[in-house]
Amino acid sequence: MQMDITIDNRSNAAASDRVFEAAADLFSVLSTPTRLRVVCELSKGERNVGELMKRIGVSQPNLSQHLGMLYRGGVVGRRRGGAQVFYRLLGERVLLLCAAVCEEQKWHKARQRRPARVR
Repeated sequence: MQMDITIDNRSNAAASDRVFEAAADLFSVLSTPTRLRVVCELSKGERNVGELMKRIGVSQPNLSQHLGMLYRGGVVGRRRGGAQVFYRLLGERVLLLCAAVCEEQKWHKARQRRPARVR
C-alpha cells in the first residue's frame, strides 16, 4: 500500500511541475511592457495591426516582432481579412492574468490622481 502512495505522490509532483513550467513559459512570453499592453488591448476585443499601433504607440516593425512572439507562444491567434491581419487572445488563462494587470494599472492611475495629503 505504501508503494501506491509513493507513485501517486510522484505523479502529482510531475503534474504540478508541468503547471509551473507552463506558467513560467507564459510569464516569459509576457515579460515585456509592450506585450502586456498588447494583451490588455486585445482583452477588449479583436484588433488589427493599425489599431494596435495607434493604441499602444509603437512602430509597425516593433509591434510585429511582439505580435510574432505572442503568436508563437500561443497567447494570440490571428486571421487575415483582406489586406488586414487581425489578432485576438486565445484562452482564459491570459484573460485572467490580463485582468489582474489592468486592475493594477487602474489602481496606480487612481492613486496618481489623488491629491497629496498635507501633514
